[in-house]
Amino acid sequence: MRTRIFPAVAVITALTLGVSLAQDKGKGKGRGPAGPGLTLTSPDITDGGIIDDKYSAKTPMAKSPKLEWANVPNGVVTFTLPFHDPDAAPGKRIEDVTHWMAFNIPGTARELAGGVAADATLPDGTVQIKNTRGAVGYMGPGAGAAGPYHHYTFELFALDTKLDLGPDATRADVMKAMDGHVIAKGVLEGRFHQ
Repeated sequence: MRTRIFPAVAVITALTLGVSLAQDKGKGKGRGPAGPGLTLTSPDITDGGIIDDKYSAKTPMAKSPKLEWANVPNGVVTFTLPFHDPDAAPGKRIEDVTHWMAFNIPGTARELAGGVAADATLPDGTVQIKNTRGAVGYMGPGAGAAGPYHHYTFELFALDTKLDLGPDATRADVMKAMDGHVIAKGVLEGRFHQ
């Protein structure tokens, strides 16, 4: 006498698959698709556009542009903002040109006003380090007219900590202290040459 095992196995498999699908469906319930990431914008600079002379080395004592950000994830304690010229490094130096770097920007902030004062420590606790020229604060783009446009990059890092550094820190010190604490990053890039 032959025993029919196939129908029993099929029923058990179908029940197991059904339970498994129901569990998987329950795991994702309410999560939905991921939202947009941290975005960095400026009313003064269009992403990928040409940086106006008033924010460049063509203007004596150039002021920093206004920067705004949105889609900030939970758990942000501070932000770090480097502004640099990655096109200045090839063949000339190991590190590219640092035009501006601010850190410990409060996690509640959603913008930096234009014309940030060139003070090492701002009233809200933001710290600014020296740029490549050795001065605190914003240094406008200044790529020469003879070459191609340089891509000047603002990067906004959302951190889960406050950095235990002062205005005497270097860009390398800040980047090292950020290691393991970056929650999100937004980028805004402008182009310039004289």
